[in-house]
Amino acid sequence: MVKLAYIYKQLNNRDFKVLLVLEKYLTKYEYVPVEIIEKEARLPPQHLALSLSKLSKLKLIQRRLGSLTGYRITYLGYDCLAIRSLVQRGVLAALGDRMGVGKESDVYVGLTPTEEKVIVKFLRIGRTSFRQTRRVRSWAEGKPEYGWLMQSRVAAEREYKALELLYKVKAKVPKPYGRSRHVVVTSYVEGVELYRYDNPRNPHHMLKTILDTLRKAYLDVGIVHGDLSEYNVLVVISDEGLEDPYIIDWPQYVYREDPQSEYLLKRDVEYIVKFFKRKYRLEVDLERALRYVRGEVDEPF
Repeated sequence: MVKLAYIYKQLNNRDFKVLLVLEKYLTKYEYVPVEIIEKEARLPPQHLALSLSKLSKLKLIQRRLGSLTGYRITYLGYDCLAIRSLVQRGVLAALGDRMGVGKESDVYVGLTPTEEKVIVKFLRIGRTSFRQTRRVRSWAEGKPEYGWLMQSRVAAEREYKALELLYKVKAKVPKPYGRSRHVVVTSYVEGVELYRYDNPRNPHHMLKTILDTLRKAYLDVGIVHGDLSEYNVLVVISDEGLEDPYIIDWPQYVYREDPQSEYLLKRDVEYIVKFFKRKYRLEVDLERALRYVRGEVDEPF
């Protein structure tokens, strides 16, 4: 695997000028005509040709074959633009190895300028079916110009907004540090995925903490996660020895006023309650847990 940081370090200001032009016309052209690139980049023809060739070889752009020459930016090119912005703004100083690959994201470890360890999440909406992403995301409906890169960008905007609001109300979520385009930078949460966490000391505390986060999201922020499972909960052992579950992956949230919110809230709560019953033999009344998240009772069990 070619390291993203290695590719990024090979780029110069001339290369970024070309990438920025392709980004500018992302929703207007499938392939940006080379005449527009020449006009917007304002580079001597030989310099432009060198950059286009270099970016193509690095797979940061893709050339249209045929009589009408044009180029479009790839996910890798978009990655480099986002990294550059985060570096320039002092959010990110270094990018390490890829930690994991999800169905709609790549996750890297990074460092801030103060050498604090962070998570750098690159949204990759196009990894799943394009039609499927449109079907399940209301914010993509009626926007034919929203290709995979734009969908990823909007997903990152939504996730960062949700994390900012949730973190303010002290919900158990990663701390948001910054965002650029389709990339979200958060605190490094060193935990174990819930589906891999065996023999908990206090499953009641774990489930209540998860329900508390859902409750704060619903009552204080006015959103519903919408896709909660054992795969987007990380269990962290706190300094006091408590097992604290952090909920991640928020781009698909819906607002409380959304017609689907009650169905999704019930699905989230039901899924996690059934998981705790199946894996940890924890018997909890589903209806009471749901009423707790809605703020109708003071204790979940």
